[in-house]
Formats: sequence, C-alpha cells, structure tokens
Amino acid sequence: MRLVEKLREFENQYMYVKWATGGEYGKLISTGDDYIELDVINVDTMEYAETIIIYSPLILEVAIGGADIHRIVAEVSSKLPTE
Repeated sequence: MRLVEKLREFENQYMYVKWATGGEYGKLISTGDDYIELDVINVDTMEYAETIIIYSPLILEVAIGGADIHRIVAEVSSKLPTE
C-alpha cells in the first residue's frame, strides 16, 4: 500500500508531516495520486499559516497521534464557539 493511499483514511485530521526539506504541524486537507495538501498550523498562535502541497515521494515521516498532536487538537477545539 502506498503512503498516499493510507493517508486518505486520515483526511481532515491533525498531524505532523516531515519531508525532505522541512516539517510542519497541520491538518491534512486532501491526498492525490502523488501529493498531499496540508493546512499548516502556526503552533504559537494556533492559526492556519498557509496551505502547502507536498510531493509524496519526499515525505519521510507522518505522526498522527502523540502528545503534541493532542495539544494542537485541544487548542483548536477550545477556540470553537460554543452555543
């Protein structure tokens, strides 16, 4: 199974993605045949900084769980309006 095929299961979830020239926390927006689209989150302000498209053969690591990811989800969730 190719990485992008597996990542399709995790669309719209927060993760850390490390690739050949960098790494960022973000929300996976979509996956194509050979790319992923990631909304990058500025960890200090918890706001979306930019949207990047990463060529999938350059991806070295994807972390979907863990303490940092849970912290980001908690921060973003706490800023949602309550009714």
